[in-house]
Formats: sequence, C-alpha cells, structure tokens
Amino acid sequence: MPYAGFSGPIPSVNLTMVAYPGTAHFRAGKRTPQRHAYAPFFPVLQYNQTQGLFFGGNFWDSRATGFLLRSPDAEQAQSPPVDTQEMGFPDTACVAFRLTTAAYRPLFELVWGAGSLDIKFPRNTEAICDTPGGASRFHGSATPIDLTPEDRTKANDVYGHWGQSVDSYEQSVQVSAFSSKFDAFLAGKYKLTADEMAGFELFNGKGNCNSCHLDGRGTTLKPNQHDTSSAATVNPLFTCFGSANEGLPLNPRNAFYYQTMPDSVGFIGNPYGFGYRDLGLGTFLRSGFGSGPNPNSSWKQSAPSVDGQMQVSSARDVAMTPAQCPTTEAGSTPYFQKAFFHNGYIKSLKQLVHFYNTRDKFAYPVTSGHCPPGTVEKVTCWPMPEVKNNIDMTTGNLGLTDKEENQIVAFLQTLTDGFTRPYPNVDTFTGTCMTCNPTTDPNCSPSRQGNGSLIPTPPLPSCASAICGVTPVPSPPIP
Repeated sequence: MPYAGFSGPIPSVNLTMVAYPGTAHFRAGKRTPQRHAYAPFFPVLQYNQTQGLFFGGNFWDSRATGFLLRSPDAEQAQSPPVDTQEMGFPDTACVAFRLTTAAYRPLFELVWGAGSLDIKFPRNTEAICDTPGGASRFHGSATPIDLTPEDRTKANDVYGHWGQSVDSYEQSVQVSAFSSKFDAFLAGKYKLTADEMAGFELFNGKGNCNSCHLDGRGTTLKPNQHDTSSAATVNPLFTCFGSANEGLPLNPRNAFYYQTMPDSVGFIGNPYGFGYRDLGLGTFLRSGFGSGPNPNSSWKQSAPSVDGQMQVSSARDVAMTPAQCPTTEAGSTPYFQKAFFHNGYIKSLKQLVHFYNTRDKFAYPVTSGHCPPGTVEKVTCWPMPEVKNNIDMTTGNLGLTDKEENQIVAFLQTLTDGFTRPYPNVDTFTGTCMTCNPTTDPNCSPSRQGNGSLIPTPPLPSCASAICGVTPVPSPPIP
C-alpha cells in the first residue's frame, strides 16, 4: 500500500508471521514483500564477467529477469497472480479472463488494441480460476484452461501487456515520486538538519552504506572529511542493482516453515519445513524450489558464489509510514511496525543500522531465541547466519557509536517521498498504530523493538537435499 512505501501494509503481520497470507487459506509467501517504488528502474538481469557479479532483475532473488519483456518490473508484476502462495491462479490465462469482465476493460483495449481481449474461453474457466494453483486436480499442469493455440497466444500477450501496464504505473510519479527531503536538498531547496547531514556523511563514510546503496557521490569519507562536491546523479536510486548476503539469522516466525501439510486441495507449500534454507540468488540460478526458471544455462555454474545473496533494494521510502503513525521506531509515540530485509528479522531502522554495525562484534553460534544469558538479542547478541556462505564483509564491525547509528537513521528518514508535494493515496491507512510504554515495557525502544514476539528456533534439521543438494552444490556445504 502507498502509506507503507508499497511494502507490507499490516503492522501485525510485519511483527509476527512476516510472509503475507495469500488468497488461499493457510498459505503465505516465504519472504517480506519488497517495496514497488523505484523497482522499474532496475535493469534486465545481467552477469558482469569482469567483476564476476550479477546486476539487475526484480524480486529478492532476482528471478524476474526481464529477459522476455525487457522489463524486470513488468515480469515481477506477472508473478503474484500465479504464485501458489499469493493470489494463486492456476493458469496465467486467468488474468486475461478476469480482464474480460473488468470495469477498465475499455481502457485496456484502448491502450493495447481493440479486440485484444476477444478470447474464446471454455465454460469451465471460472471454476478453474477459482481453484487455487497447485491443486492436485491439475496434476501439475500450468495450463489447465483448454485454449486453442491462437487463443493461448492472445492470452499470453494479454498477460505480458498487463505486466507492462503495472510497470508503467509503478514507474510514474504516482509511485516513484522523487519528492523526498533529500531530493529537495539536491535541488538546493532544503537544508539538512545537523543530525541528517551527519548521517549523510556517515552513510558515505564510516557506515559504508553508499558502497551498495549508491547516492551519486563517493564512499571514501574519513573522519573530519566533508564532501562538498555536486552529486553526480540528481535522481539517485540508492541501490547498486546487485545482491549481497548480509548474514541474517533464520527467522522462525516466518510462516513458510509451517506449511508442511496438504491443504484442502492437496497442496503443500513447504514440504521441507525447517529443512528449507533460503539461498536467494543461488537457488534461482539452479532453477530451484520456490524460485523460477533460470533463462541462461551458463549462469548456473555461478550459483555457489552467490548462495545466500538477496537483492540490494533501494533505500528510498524505507521509512515511509501513514501520517497517524509517524515513525517506524517504537517509543513513546504511535508507530508503524515494519519488517526489514528479506525475512523480516529486523524490526526497526535502528536495529537495521545496529546490525550492520555490530553483526560480527556480537556474533554468537546460536539460533534466534537462544541468545546466552546476560545478552539481549539484536542488541548485544546476533544469532548465526542462516546461510554462512558468501557473507558481505564490508560491514559487520563498523565502530559506529550509538549516536552515529541514530544519525544514519535520521538520514534514511529524509528519503521518504511526499516532502516536495503530497504522495498520492498515502492517507488510506485504516488500521491501528502500534503503541507501547517505555516505562513498563523493556522492549519499547527501537533497539529492542519486536523482541517481545521472539520465539525460540526449534532444532534445525540438515538443509534439504532438494535445496542444498542441487548441482552445483553449495561450497562449503550448508548444514
């Protein structure tokens, strides 16, 4: 929803199960929803042979490559309607079928051509589209709607055009607005406060944030240095379009781990339970479980070098909240609970910066919910990474003070759209802000936010062979 920067819109879900429920009961996704704003600017996924790195695509694992439509964002838009864990259509043609009766059908045909939705659907199409994808009655078929070759081609075209339409909206100023305090600062129309400016310089220096979340300036500031140059990019996206494994612990709150039994139509969301490991880009390059087909067979050999890596999202709108819940940070004022990173383990921007700052300083060989006595999880104890391979070592022990962490948070808040002009539809939140009392609740602070909802990780079985045993296998092996 717009009020959350087009990310997870329900505070209680962000606090607990993390992965959002789908249209089929008892199904949920496996990761936090990424923000849609600025996603259209990611390029088609490519492998840079000189650097040995992947850049582009959409989704946490970059599986929306953009190979077919030449737009990763358009291909990302195509996925949720047919994702078994989300909207759950059993056939991509269901999108075209629904459009034939949509109120905006005339507008769609105005853009994509008269007659583009003239498809002869069989009488049982409604019943098929009302049945969740993955149902045993379909016997694994991804095209249960019986269409002629001509109509199947037309339905595929509609599916592509629908994705391109969503991409056009997300690329517009309705979503990707470039209307933040930082944009005004670049235009010389806003002066950053002392804390915001200090956070900006830390972002580009000691915090090393700018090495991935590029802002159009250098990233080599040393103590007492100040960058007075003009920005090389006047609309920076605060991403390098690449991927990284930041070493997040496994989050046992993720609903995906518990979808181990057949549902009412015989579908099992996660037959591996806690044997599932999210290898991110590595799983996609292997065309593995829960991802998508890798369109370039030559990339598969690189899978072990990217296991655990997730896309570097834009930092823009990371702090966006509804007006009545003016912050993401717990404390004496009402706040909007968000979930950060791919598995939602981090619950505040303060925790996010503290994790980058102290991940290695306070590392313990335990899983979440089992930090040693005398430590506080997410404050003086970081459980071990879910995937220990390919961890980004440019962060983890930055030496930032508590004040400096807070200053980086202050800078991140300047990236929220809606400062130079109102952000469209940001006032649509009808839920309830979260509140807590710092004098009675030890977890009512940005540092310990969400700790009251921690649950102990159960004993973990070995990584399922269907994930960690697919060639080329992870190196070193993932337990």
